[in-house]
Amino acid sequence: MLRQFLILISLPLLVWSCAENSQPEAISEKTVEEIKEAGPIKNSDIIRNPVSANQPVDTVNVAKMIFEEVQYDFGEVNEGEVVEHKFTFTNEGKVPLIISGARSTCGCTVPEWPKDPIAPGEGGEISVRFNTKNKKNKQTKPVTITANTYPATTRVHVTGFVKPTEEE
Repeated sequence: MLRQFLILISLPLLVWSCAENSQPEAISEKTVEEIKEAGPIKNSDIIRNPVSANQPVDTVNVAKMIFEEVQYDFGEVNEGEVVEHKFTFTNEGKVPLIISGARSTCGCTVPEWPKDPIAPGEGGEISVRFNTKNKKNKQTKPVTITANTYPATTRVHVTGFVKPTEEE
């Protein structure tokens, strides 16, 4: 009896939860100026997600982040130096590029990225600072950038050799 009661209660919930999503569609065809003029909105309102369970993957109408270089070799530096590099990119996609974040594998590598949308055909840069304090020998530090691209993440790398300081 209890089992039938639970089934009768859960059936309408299941049907209701599977109903068509009534949220407004993302602003995918607007220009950067129209997005900025729209006022305070969340990044999720303007990011066009190219991946959907209901449709094939859209790899044409997305932002495309193309870097001039994806790896920077800083050569050989002394331990304790701070290495800085700017990775330059262009949005070769059809919609504004929105970078939602950039991170590295440790706190010694700190990326900075543009917070405003980047129009198709425009460019920007990801600035990376690598502090070599307490780092020795060969180093490879990846920076993962998350954006409204397909795939959603892109990686750039800072590599080089850190000469250990002489112990006294």
